[in-house]
Amino acid sequence: MMAKIGRVVRMVLVWTGAALLLAIVLAVIDGWTAFGHRATGARRERMVHSPQWKDGHFENPEPLVNDLWRSLAAMRDPSPPRRPAEPMPTSPVDPKTFAQAPPSGLRVTWLGHSTTLVEIDGYRVLTDPVWSERVGPIDGIGPTRWFEPLVPLADLPHIDAVVISHDHYDHCDYPTLAAMKSWDTTFIVPLGVGAHLAYWGIPEARIVELDWWESTPIGDLSIVATPARHASGRTVLDKDATLWAGYAFVGSKHRVYFSGDTGLFPAMNEIGAKLGPFDLTMIEAGQYHPTWPDWHLGPEQAVMAHRMVRGRVLLPIHWGLLELAYHGWTEPVERTLTAAARSESTVVTPRPGQSFEPDTLPAVERWWPAIPWETGEQRPVVSTGVPAAALPR
Repeated sequence: MMAKIGRVVRMVLVWTGAALLLAIVLAVIDGWTAFGHRATGARRERMVHSPQWKDGHFENPEPLVNDLWRSLAAMRDPSPPRRPAEPMPTSPVDPKTFAQAPPSGLRVTWLGHSTTLVEIDGYRVLTDPVWSERVGPIDGIGPTRWFEPLVPLADLPHIDAVVISHDHYDHCDYPTLAAMKSWDTTFIVPLGVGAHLAYWGIPEARIVELDWWESTPIGDLSIVATPARHASGRTVLDKDATLWAGYAFVGSKHRVYFSGDTGLFPAMNEIGAKLGPFDLTMIEAGQYHPTWPDWHLGPEQAVMAHRMVRGRVLLPIHWGLLELAYHGWTEPVERTLTAAARSESTVVTPRPGQSFEPDTLPAVERWWPAIPWETGEQRPVVSTGVPAAALPR
């Protein structure tokens, strides 16, 4: 009897081990695909001739500060709560909304983090689309989104351009982009990122790669890749192998600036002078920490950047969907509103899924919970890249 039980136990363990091994193999295979692909041939040749390319990779004009050990130590003392304790307040997206053009010509729907649907002067642009449950290379591992996608991909209206700022997983989402491979749209990406998209099945004819200050037309809409101060990479072996960028959407009547991920840097003044003023700026204000002050703007610097690029209305993005830093989840919007009030800047704070028009702004609604916090808990970060004299007054 005991021998029979032993054989059953061994069989169960064997099958369990086999199932676990199969799961690992499948995860690795899927992860290998999600890692993307290195640029080769003519794509690689174009990259190496970029002014941003040095010594085998792309570089920022101003170096990034990153105190790794202090950053790891800070994990022991985060600012709670880092994610919503209750279901996230969102607005349901009615696909019928997009059947009618916005009366003003410019309407934006923020879908969380850096995903926005911009309707500008007759065209629709989707930025950094993320529909996955998690962001990361392997299914089941990585930060989990706080709410379900607010509209199915299949229910979106025709999108004229999908714009990707860089290839980090929370901006360049493999499952989402692979699901778009049959879309009749243009995919606009920084140099080198097109290799990932082509590897995932998106036709080369629909991929447009841009260096900083280069532009491409989408009908009467011009989409310009603007400098940014950040990094790239999907594995430990491909750091800065592709470029990162922000974008300006220049329509017949309106202009919108999308920062992508960036730290503060002097060329933001140049972006404003060349391409502004902007009716709306969509600038990252979340996922920051003093130990890596130049990788992300943070709230106070988001307002500075908004002024530098000559924005009229600021939409804080890069928050409200994922836990990627150590600050409380409502801290980015609270601190942005405080900094904006000091500089008399206009901020719009829609719920995720809520559409708005910058020409007819809704009143500021504090839809997030009132959580006590002190500005002193996270000191305003001052970038080493911008001298005080370069900031607008």
